[in-house]
Amino acid sequence: MEFLFLGTSAGTPTRTRNVTGLALRPKNQRTWLLVDCGEGTQHQVLKTSLSLSTLSTICITHVHGDHCYGLPGVLASAGMGKRQAPLTVIAPKAIQQWFEMTRQLTDLYLSYPIEFVAVEDLLEPWITEHFVIRAYPLSHRVPCYAYQFTERAASTRRLDVAKLTEQQIPPAPYWRQLQQGDNPQLPDGRQLLADDYCLAPAATRQVVVAGDNDTPALLQAACAHAQLLIHEATYTAEISAKVGEFPQHSDAARVAKFAQAVELPNLILTHFSSRYAPEGHPSPSLDDLAAEARRDYHGQLFLARDFDQFELDTAGSVTRSARLPTTLSSPQQFD
Repeated sequence: MEFLFLGTSAGTPTRTRNVTGLALRPKNQRTWLLVDCGEGTQHQVLKTSLSLSTLSTICITHVHGDHCYGLPGVLASAGMGKRQAPLTVIAPKAIQQWFEMTRQLTDLYLSYPIEFVAVEDLLEPWITEHFVIRAYPLSHRVPCYAYQFTERAASTRRLDVAKLTEQQIPPAPYWRQLQQGDNPQLPDGRQLLADDYCLAPAATRQVVVAGDNDTPALLQAACAHAQLLIHEATYTAEISAKVGEFPQHSDAARVAKFAQAVELPNLILTHFSSRYAPEGHPSPSLDDLAAEARRDYHGQLFLARDFDQFELDTAGSVTRSARLPTTLSSPQQFD
């Protein structure tokens, strides 16, 4: 799995951070998913190699503007790009009502169909080409959800190419037969067994992407088998105490304690208050959030920046693979 952060700021954008947006896709695939679509998301997409024509699904966590105000622009631009393929939007019911009213009042024509799925009614997993998507309710000022993405198991066997090569077994037609589960016989009389030349299936990867949430423990079931949690950390605990309960956001310590308690191997924090300067700047900065989280969490910890790219590999480990420049003279590869 690959992740590209299109925005990591809470509430309002800053000079270095746009509001929330996260691209997710299987490695080496063109189709991708978008989790949340804050204002300016389509501008962020223009600075990457992502294309609105290959966007398959949009998941919106809740109705607050920093998570959805970019949706009409993204959908309209996709239409102006002559998109034809259907697009799925999983979101609170109010998002569809708001968009349909916007569409009517602004004379918006779309060249492709949209399937809106009310997340409140999503009792069964939603299955896409590459992922099984489940929604989990969170605790925020308005109804808000986390999305769990589980990759669909590969439908083909993986051959042990090294073993086949070492034993000088000709590729054609025997490799294809072994991959299909057949047990072919070689001209020299050797009987090949498919199970002897196929690798164990790769571990299924699973990630949880949370919307705004002041109670990380609500994600215990969602994270039971996940290798990665992406969660907001709007404040440090000190600032959270000063702000009070009304915003219903998490602080870095609260998320870190939960991630450690459920033994999550990887944690990425995002959705930072605009009061925090980038890492390396005087306090208050993201360094304060990182230090607070590291006191309680001992797995792999990252604080996301706009255009950071991450990969969750088959071993369940997360690496920060690259960061796109904020100004691009030519398209960059998301890989």
